[in-house]
Amino acid sequence: MTDSGSGFTVDVDQNQYLPEGGRDVSAVVTVTSGADVAMAAPGGGAGSAEIIIIDCSGSMDYPPTKMSQAKAATAAAIDVVRDGVGFAVVAGTSTAWPVFPPDGSMADANASSRSAAKQAVSGLRANGGTAIGQWLALSRQIFAGYPAQLRHAILLTDGKNQHETPERLAAELSQCEGVFSCDCRGVGTDWEVKELRTVATTLLGTVDIVPDPAGLAADFAAMMENAMGKQVADVSLRVWTPQTATLKFVKQVAPTVEDLTGRRTQARPQAGDYPTGAWGPGESRDYHVGVEVTPAGIGQEMLAARISLVAGDEVLGQGLVRAIWTDDEALSTKINPRVAHYTGQAELADAIQEGLEARKQGDEETATAKLGRAVALAHRSGNEDTAKLLAKVVDVVDVESGTVRLKKKVEDADEMALDTRSTKTVRVKK
Repeated sequence: MTDSGSGFTVDVDQNQYLPEGGRDVSAVVTVTSGADVAMAAPGGGAGSAEIIIIDCSGSMDYPPTKMSQAKAATAAAIDVVRDGVGFAVVAGTSTAWPVFPPDGSMADANASSRSAAKQAVSGLRANGGTAIGQWLALSRQIFAGYPAQLRHAILLTDGKNQHETPERLAAELSQCEGVFSCDCRGVGTDWEVKELRTVATTLLGTVDIVPDPAGLAADFAAMMENAMGKQVADVSLRVWTPQTATLKFVKQVAPTVEDLTGRRTQARPQAGDYPTGAWGPGESRDYHVGVEVTPAGIGQEMLAARISLVAGDEVLGQGLVRAIWTDDEALSTKINPRVAHYTGQAELADAIQEGLEARKQGDEETATAKLGRAVALAHRSGNEDTAKLLAKVVDVVDVESGTVRLKKKVEDADEMALDTRSTKTVRVKK
């Protein structure tokens, strides 16, 4: 475990013993930020910027409470923006326009700018289509004109991205990646979980359903509160492996499952960086790293990976993953409980998403098998929240074996809540 005086600690948990000829090394890396974390990045928490993106398409009028609650939620979020933080509000239909400030700039938050912003938001009306890529493009342009280290957006929609091609959205997402982070919320049940999850995952944010518009204001205020707590921007996990090893995967496994493997940027020979986004004080996240090594002789030891937490080129903390070959079966066959737990949690997320997709396609056999497997995994790992969500979609016959029956009638909101929250994990005690 290391702490470089940066306010971060990096802790590696693994079984380092491999049998003769063994190649696979697995480790859980826990990164924790201390109370003094703001000192870690150059410039500390200097310069935060926030944009609230609000769906104003015609469907936001059905029921009319949707639009009124969305405006109230935006006002609640504006109230939480700290004095001196840059902020803006964007409205989205099949195009996007700046609601406040109306000239497409950013305002510094204070009592009068917050009041003017809420006044501008109160005049919004629902009308038109949905083109999320356009909304993101305008937000990116507004952020570009404002020198802030921490840039964060909240995006609210109630519908599918019907007024632009999937390619257009994907192209815009790749331009926004690394520019700002974005938390996404879908209100009601007419939006596409996969679509919003793609936006949130690419932009290192969260995604969730707010089935009843009445829940929006509290949710928006909480998201903004969380964003105001971030103090260190753009921290990466840098993984170095020796020439005798191959990195197989890097996944965040707590508080949610996010596969970072494909997001590697080469940092230097044999080392790549994986984005972890912004951090506030007192946060802790777990990462699962898998490495394949070239086997060595019994009794030999090698460094399989060096894992550093970096901001720019400053190292904030470091941990080592090792491999030792042994002929002692008791040592080499022992599975590290945290590695086993998170392998199960990642499988749980996959089983839910695949099961719900099969159910949608009318493949009841696959849906029953996958969701049954999910019930057993949720039970074994003590993931009670996910177990409760699963119980709204299937009738559980036997929890141990994962024997279930698909419910004949399932509320759309229950199915979507299970889908959006499928990646939430429970931590295993050390």
